[in-house]
Amino acid sequence: MAGLLKSTFQLSQSAQRLSGLKKMNAMQVRFLNLLEYQSKVLMQNHGVNIQKFKMVRNADDVKTLPKDLAVDEYVIKAQILAGGRGKGHFDNGFKGGVHITKDPSQIWSLAEKMVGHKLITKQTPPSGILVNSVMVAESIVIKRETYFCILMDRANNGPVLIASPAGGMDIEEVAVTSPHLVKTIPIDILEGVTDDMAMSVAEFLEFNGSSRKKCADQVKALWSLFTGVDAVQLEINPLAETDTGDVVSVDAKIQFDDNAQFRQKDVFAMEDTTESDPREVEAAKYNLNYIGMSGDIGCLVNGAGLAMATMDLIHLHGGQPANFLDVGGSVNESQVKQAFDIISSDPNVKAILVNVFGGIVNCATIATGVVNATRASGLKLPLVVRLEGTNVDAAKKILQDSGLPIIQAKDLDHAAMTVVDQASLKAKAQAC
Repeated sequence: MAGLLKSTFQLSQSAQRLSGLKKMNAMQVRFLNLLEYQSKVLMQNHGVNIQKFKMVRNADDVKTLPKDLAVDEYVIKAQILAGGRGKGHFDNGFKGGVHITKDPSQIWSLAEKMVGHKLITKQTPPSGILVNSVMVAESIVIKRETYFCILMDRANNGPVLIASPAGGMDIEEVAVTSPHLVKTIPIDILEGVTDDMAMSVAEFLEFNGSSRKKCADQVKALWSLFTGVDAVQLEINPLAETDTGDVVSVDAKIQFDDNAQFRQKDVFAMEDTTESDPREVEAAKYNLNYIGMSGDIGCLVNGAGLAMATMDLIHLHGGQPANFLDVGGSVNESQVKQAFDIISSDPNVKAILVNVFGGIVNCATIATGVVNATRASGLKLPLVVRLEGTNVDAAKKILQDSGLPIIQAKDLDHAAMTVVDQASLKAKAQAC
């Protein structure tokens, strides 16, 4: 990928580069989920020009709208973490998660058909996602749409700026069909976005007259937002020019560096978890990484690589993992107990496999945690444990002396084979 980021791309390089940057960025972060209006709040706080808006959750919120948001036309948008809202439909039969009206008295009659109902789009589950609030914003007349993005790039050891006058479209497609319409500029992290760079971007985006200076100011404001919230990607599509010559960030996608959570507490506190698996939310409280799956074998593993290898072996022996649960490299007894509680809360789980390689982790600590967790939870499921590494002999003795029906596996292959057999036996017993 190195060397592909240039102001003017070759055709194939453009598409690969833009796609690759986004995929690489996706691997770096933990997908902090912010609703549209929350991103707008962050932009507003950093001087980015956005549409005026107000949140509506009930009829009372609408009463002061004509005064608080006195505009010529309103756009009402359901707030969920999914795209395609305008073309979606609700479980009550109402069509469209985005509506426009000039009459403020019509706002609640539209909003009440959204709030408290599930919106179904191409990006939601078949049953839809519950809408708890709508954003009522100023409707603007967009004269022209452009694309703007800042993201972190390993090949350049820092941030890069990507811009295109062809906004409102899939940027990868633009890179393939019209590579001359994509401009990429590496940014010196210490120097930042200079006045000359901002004006150059505004010119490339084809802003003219007074709008060019406005665009340059917005480019600098967006850079301020990017660094101010420790973002790894800030994508504005479209960065629009209105019929009055204003430059407005209409929609934003922001990804954050999870390693900066300690200094971005206010940002991370905004995360909307109502659409997340409650087990994932609970696991995150204890610094555990949990992903629910559809199988019947619960997995407690330390390290993402070992977790994936464990799931592969379970598949190899004919089983299906019920989850991916990584307890990390510095797990303690309390975390083991919480991990057990989360795994066993899944009614589909028929057996549990604990697979830990003790490098930094002391196997004896894991063994003690497993024993205490099993006793505290009154676990009735078959439990297979495979431990290797630091202090493993002491760990095996702890398990053996516990008096609990814990099956100790001699190696990983044996562990996977055993837990698949135990899950099958448990399922047959429950069926009888």
